[in-house]
Amino acid sequence: MLDAASWAGRLGGDTFLARTHHRSYAHFPGAADTAGLFSWDDLNRIIATQRLEPPRLRLSVDGQMVPLHRYATPTTNRRAVTWSRIQPSDFHAQLRDGASLVLDAVEKMHPAVGAAAEGLARFLGTSVQANVYASWTEREGFGRHWDDHDVVVVQLHGSKRWRLWGTTREAPTFRDVESPEEPEGDPLAELVLSPGDVLYLPRGWWHSVTADLGTESLHLTFGMVPHTGADLMLWVVDQLRASLALRRDIPRFDALTEQSNFIDAVRREVADMMADPRLVERWAGSIDSTDPGHAIPSLPYVDGLPARSEITVKLTAPRGRLTANREQGTVTFSAAGTAWDFAEFAAPALGTLLTNQPTTLGEMADSAGLEVKDVAELVSVLIDGHAVAVVGTAL
Repeated sequence: MLDAASWAGRLGGDTFLARTHHRSYAHFPGAADTAGLFSWDDLNRIIATQRLEPPRLRLSVDGQMVPLHRYATPTTNRRAVTWSRIQPSDFHAQLRDGASLVLDAVEKMHPAVGAAAEGLARFLGTSVQANVYASWTEREGFGRHWDDHDVVVVQLHGSKRWRLWGTTREAPTFRDVESPEEPEGDPLAELVLSPGDVLYLPRGWWHSVTADLGTESLHLTFGMVPHTGADLMLWVVDQLRASLALRRDIPRFDALTEQSNFIDAVRREVADMMADPRLVERWAGSIDSTDPGHAIPSLPYVDGLPARSEITVKLTAPRGRLTANREQGTVTFSAAGTAWDFAEFAAPALGTLLTNQPTTLGEMADSAGLEVKDVAELVSVLIDGHAVAVVGTAL
């Protein structure tokens, strides 16, 4: 199981965060147990049962997307709803001729991949999307390119060759003022990933990938959303919206003296906040508690949970916070963009949710010495706030 602790162990934990993360690539041979993670059968089932359109499902060869009409036909039902239906023979032909297959956001369609993405998000403190890539030939599906986000690659089946060139522009972003130049010379590294191998690659590193080892290749790529200084400044501005200096109208038509005074007032507010040595810590706490995660309904319980100890629940946000308010005798549980205050005796029960592992109402009650009905009421509040969901109905 690739939960947060497992990812930390496989990637190197604090050493990885201190020496490798955002800095350089790292290859971890045989680091992942891929049994039950994702298979060819899973890919076939998803393609056969889901209505997938580009870019969610796409084929690419030599850096260009293959037109949809070359491997799918439009299908319309009796209610005039139209979608594209994959034609297996044409689909196979494109892949046989060198196209690579990409399936985006598979964590939303496959529980095991979803759990792995959630674990990585919890370890690295950022949102994660998982894509599946499949290739059959030595032709490059995407050409030499760079990504605007870090990736963790897990090889599932077969082998794949990765050529790495490093960066030509430090920390490039999706919205940037210029594009990185093509790298020159030979690659800095050339790696062959085998089943179970893991590769970490920071954003901006140029790379090309081919399945040129004579076998079909299947791998997962977990992409991590970057958090930059620009993101921090946007958060700072949001925190300062309570300040009168930032709420005032810009004195566009006033004299230069008034305009200068206005800028000075804004500068002082921003400088005061930026002087806080714990600013990054405050920002991290804010994004952890406001990440919406993946909202999940809790059917059939549409009107609160019954007091049944077997009902299993889980935090649906990747990260949450539990803060003690000792003077008030309360604790604040923050997750998915909402904060709730509870009596401090509820802290042990709430703490079980922060492990991000499924837990029963009975286990929560036992941890805090509470009645199951009290825990059911507490969890019902969190369900209404989209922070917790039932993942085992026990019906």
